[in-house]
Amino acid sequence: MMAAGALVLLDQASKAWAARHLRFTGEPYTAIAGFLNFDYAENNGVAFSQLQNGGDPGRWALSGLALIAALAVLYFFWRTARSDDRILGACALLLAGILGNLTDRIRLGFVIDFIDVQFGGWHYPTFNVADSCICIGACLLLLDLFLNRKKKGKAETADNEQTAADN
Repeated sequence: MMAAGALVLLDQASKAWAARHLRFTGEPYTAIAGFLNFDYAENNGVAFSQLQNGGDPGRWALSGLALIAALAVLYFFWRTARSDDRILGACALLLAGILGNLTDRIRLGFVIDFIDVQFGGWHYPTFNVADSCICIGACLLLLDLFLNRKKKGKAETADNEQTAADN
């Protein structure tokens, strides 16, 4: 949980930096030419700027969904064995990302995005630290699901071989 708190602080500090240094310049700050820029954007919708036209009711509906998601992640966190570092880490990342963007949405009415990545002609949608936490946490959960399914399949094969050997 301390990691989630630290990540929320990092997210909020980076968004404050973006608001102070990028909002009124009109020009992106190039960190790595042709790859990484910092460019201020306000996202009223959800991931990749979808559902932008919800207005105030949409803002509160998305905030309510985020709050429910945060509570679900907390519940899952508390029910996970303390020895399961991958799931606990994924939960901390998900919680940090959800709370970081929820804080913006409640406080500002939109989420601040500013990280702009591109590879040649390919341009990824602008995102923030909280979005990164959500994506990495979700990938860790998918990885765990895949690894557990693979481990379960091997265990069932070993059990079937043992049963066959016993007969």
